[in-house]
Amino acid sequence: MGNVINESIDLIDLAPNQIANFCGALNQNLKAIESHFGVNLSIKDNQLSLVSSEKIPRQTVGTIERILNQSRDSALSADEVKDILNVADRYDIDELDRFTIKLKKKSIKPKSELQCRYVQSIGKKAINFGIGPAGTGKTYLAVAMAVQALENEEVSRLILTRPAVEAGEKLGFLPGDLSQKVDPYLRPIYDALYEMLGFDKVEKLISRHVIEVAPLAYMRGRTLNNAFVILDEAQNTSPVQMKMFLTRIGFGSKAVITGDITQTDLPHNRDSGLLHSLKILKKLDSIGFIYFHSDDVVRHPLVQNIVEAYHQFESNGKD
Repeated sequence: MGNVINESIDLIDLAPNQIANFCGALNQNLKAIESHFGVNLSIKDNQLSLVSSEKIPRQTVGTIERILNQSRDSALSADEVKDILNVADRYDIDELDRFTIKLKKKSIKPKSELQCRYVQSIGKKAINFGIGPAGTGKTYLAVAMAVQALENEEVSRLILTRPAVEAGEKLGFLPGDLSQKVDPYLRPIYDALYEMLGFDKVEKLISRHVIEVAPLAYMRGRTLNNAFVILDEAQNTSPVQMKMFLTRIGFGSKAVITGDITQTDLPHNRDSGLLHSLKILKKLDSIGFIYFHSDDVVRHPLVQNIVEAYHQFESNGKD
């Protein structure tokens, strides 16, 4: 005779496409959640119910609701569900709410433990480094924190910059000045801003110079007060450029430096300013350092495999 079920919780009505997004291929997500929490999930007439022979903890309900929210618009991979479950094991649901970046247009929740630590560090420290491979959310979350600071009037402007390594032969044939030439390379930042603020508002804020997107060379000689400054693709800075950038930070400002030290576009005989600065500043407790790894990639699961394959190939030095 089986266990007597003494608690059942009806969660939400699911749209037909959300059922597939939530359950995953061959119900693998559903099975992973049931196994992780020791509960049963049932879907009848598009309603998801959570049933158990024991009292169901609030943390369990909150985590499943979080997975449901993320399945509204797109399918969840098994790895994404695993990340959410792992974060739930380490943090209470109330703690996770502390890491949620709440914007007027949407709320953004970190998807891994390191992303939580990254958001927390940006909130506490004036200068932070986010280092790691593509797809770990280091730039996206930095932009989200910058937008939150602007909306909460903690800063008066956003400055988003990157080194124009390609400003020589590759960019020379493009029309416009250096700022216009480098705009295509800042597209990921623009895309994040459009998603978080809307196209019209971003364009209006840019025209009013509340948001400034510019090559790193434009930072020379300036003092950046009361601003949230993001330096993206910092692995392509020289040591001189990095020192110049870090010494621009003024009163009431925050800076986030992001980059991937394995993907530098610098000539082989030039040192990376990002790597150089990490060696010099690593003992300063007032600066935050978060190192992401391939396990933290939150794009398509295949991206994580690609990053790891490249890492192994480069480490082994073999064909």
